[in-house]
This record gives sequence, structure tokens and C-alpha cells, in this order.
Amino acid sequence: MKTLTLDVRTPAESMAEFTWAWKTGKSQKSARISFAKPELLWRVLTAKRWELLKILCGAGPVSIRETARRVGRDVKAVHGDVTALLNAGILDRSENGRIVFPYEAVKVEFLLHAA
Repeated sequence: MKTLTLDVRTPAESMAEFTWAWKTGKSQKSARISFAKPELLWRVLTAKRWELLKILCGAGPVSIRETARRVGRDVKAVHGDVTALLNAGILDRSENGRIVFPYEAVKVEFLLHAA
């Protein structure tokens, strides 16, 4: 199963993992998109956008209009959310311009520390 992991890590931690993968030639078992702070993660991954990801998981390439129909929302509002997810690298565009979420699962990881 292709899984996307969304996590919260410092840029230094992300760079260290990249450097390790570069030197060893070994990659992670799943795709990973990291955010520097939990607030950044939640700014990108709103409730409405999470709903889009649930609809798009394993769906293959879908038009924005079809996505809006599936979630029962206005096309313009869905277009704005899709644009934000495309800009974050969470969604992709297919060759014919449709949106695609090429994963079957999403895993969100972060740790809340005491102040």
C-alpha cells in the first residue's frame, strides 16, 4: 500500500534524513512531507482539505468539478483547496490536467511536548 506520511520536523531533521538517503542510496518506505511546526501542518491540512484527501485516496485522476460533486461543495471553493494541496506537494496533476492523490493511505505524525 502506498502511504504518504505528513509529519512535523525541523528543517535540520529533514535535511539529515535526506543526507542519509543520499549517502546510503536507501530511501524511506513511504513518501514524506514535513512541516516545520504543527501550526503549518494545520494551516495546510484543514478539515475541508482532509475531506478532499479522503475522497481522492485511491481514486485515480479526477477533475476538480467531479471532486466538488463527490464532496458536495462549490467548485470554486474546492478549486482553492486543491490549489493549496498542489502547492504543498500533497496532490499532483495528471498528464491530462486532472488532480490525483497517488496514495492509498495518509499517516500524520507529530509529537506534542510539554511547554
